[in-house]
Formats: sequence, structure tokens, C-alpha cells
Amino acid sequence: MTTRRILLAAVLVLVATPAFAVNKDLVQIQTQIQTLQDTVARLQQSNDERMGVLKDLVSQTSDEINKMTAAMDEMVKTLNAQQQAVGAKTDQMSVQVQSLNDAIDELKAQMARLAKAMQQIESEQQSINATVSSLPGAQPVAAPAGADASTPAAAPPASTPPPSATPDILPSGETPAAKPAANSKTSPKGSKKIPGAPSVEELYQTAYGDFNAGKNTLAATEFNDVARLYPDSPLAGNAHFYLGEILMKQNKPGLAAKEYDKVLEQFPGNNKIPAAQLHKANALLAMRSTEAAARELRSLIQRYPNSPEAATARTKLNAITRAR
Repeated sequence: MTTRRILLAAVLVLVATPAFAVNKDLVQIQTQIQTLQDTVARLQQSNDERMGVLKDLVSQTSDEINKMTAAMDEMVKTLNAQQQAVGAKTDQMSVQVQSLNDAIDELKAQMARLAKAMQQIESEQQSINATVSSLPGAQPVAAPAGADASTPAAAPPASTPPPSATPDILPSGETPAAKPAANSKTSPKGSKKIPGAPSVEELYQTAYGDFNAGKNTLAATEFNDVARLYPDSPLAGNAHFYLGEILMKQNKPGLAAKEYDKVLEQFPGNNKIPAAQLHKANALLAMRSTEAAARELRSLIQRYPNSPEAATARTKLNAITRAR
């Protein structure tokens, strides 16, 4: 019995010893796991706090970017509005200058007609004076207003026909080689009047009046007559310019550009050249020939930098550059 008890006690001791060791390892493992869990929790909490701070910073940065974007958009709108206002004023100024040039052309044409009328009246007065003076017993006729009162109108010899026009006065006592007849009218720069046709001034004035009245078809025919009948007159260059304007109104930019080219190429001294080059660029833009239009605008700015048309060209060139 004693031996059995001893063996049983030994077995119990042997069985109990590994169980105690196993429980100790488990406790250590559980402690380590708990420590790791605590560490992970602390790291998670720290990461959450940092993520919260980052989210706040991102939110604040996003708000600042949105405010800056809104401010930039507002600034761009303001600049565009100012530029459009400047462009509109420049276009208005260009139109006003063009109208002024047209009015000057009209006044020149009227002055030319008045000068011719005065010359014709003076010629007729001299002819009447000569005829009256040649009559037997006739008294000298008083000189017209503005003439030298100390010099009476003398009668020409009977064999000499009465003069038909006022004699030309040349420097140093020179006399003209040949004098045209009184009814031989000339247009500016020696463009002779076509027999049976109106003078270039009259024809141009009629065409310009119809253009201003909105009679584009009739005005186009009359401007074509000016260019065809009087190709050497400066008014022919103006006629080609207004033909281009009429074609632009008719939505024919290709044909309009050709008319503006005639002004630029055939009439180098014409006062319509800056406007013709600007309007040619407009016609090219209407044809979507942006590069060609930009070249015309740059050429206009280089040739006439101080003209109102050059200011308009700069605005249009900036718009083309931004659109690219």
C-alpha cells in the first residue's frame, strides 16, 4: 500500500509539473499579447489624432484654394470686361475717325464742285464782258466783286475771239503751253472726265450718299463705276474700300478681302489704307484664317503705330493670342 501511494504521488507530481509550466507560458503570452494590443491601440489613437489634424489642414488648404480660385475668376472677369470696354471704345473711335475721313472726302468733293462752278461763272462773266465791250459805243463793264477795280475790262480786238476761261497765272511770267476748253472738266490728279458721264466727284458723292442711305446694291454699282471710269483717281481707292464694306455686310468676306487688297496694292497714298488693312484682317477672321489675320494686324501696327486702327489691331491681336 505504501509503495502504491508513493508511486501515485510521483505520478501526480510528474503530471502536475508540465501543466504548471504550460500555464506559466500561456500567461506570459497573454501578457505580451495584451501589451501589443495596448501598443497598437495607442498607435491607432495617435494616427487618428494625426489624421484629424491632416484632415483639418487639407480642409483649410482646400478652402484657401477655392477662395483664391474665386478671386482669380473675379479678376479675370474684371480684366475681360475692362478689355472689352477698351476694345469697344477703340472700335467706336475707329468708326468716328473713319466717319471724319468720309466727311472730309465729301467736303473735298463739294469744294471741287464749287471751285469748278466758280471758274465756270467767272469764265462766263468774262465772256459776257468781252462781248459787251466789243459792241459799238459800249461802256466798259465793271469788274466782278473781288477783281481789281483800277483795271477796267478792255475790249479785245475784233479778230480775237472772246476768252473762254480765266487765263492761268504762272510764276515768273510764264504762259501755259496749252489751255483746255472751258467745258473740259478734270478730276483730281489729272483723271479726265469721261464725255457724257458725271465727273468722278459727282459719281462718288452719289455712291457715298446711297451707301449711307443703306442702298447697298445701288451704291455698289456706283462705286464700281467710279473705279471703272476713273481708275487713276484717289476716289477710286475709296470706292474699292466701300465695295469691301458692302461685301462684308453681304457676308462675303472673301470678295471683301480682295477689294481691300486693291486699296492696299493700287493706292499706296490713300487715307483709307489703315482702315482697309484692319477690315481685311476682320474679313480673314470671318474666313477663319487666323494666322493670315494676325499677320495683317502686326503689319498694320508696324506701319501705322499711332493710328486708331493700330490700337484696335493690338486689341484683336491680344484676343487671338489668348485664344490659342
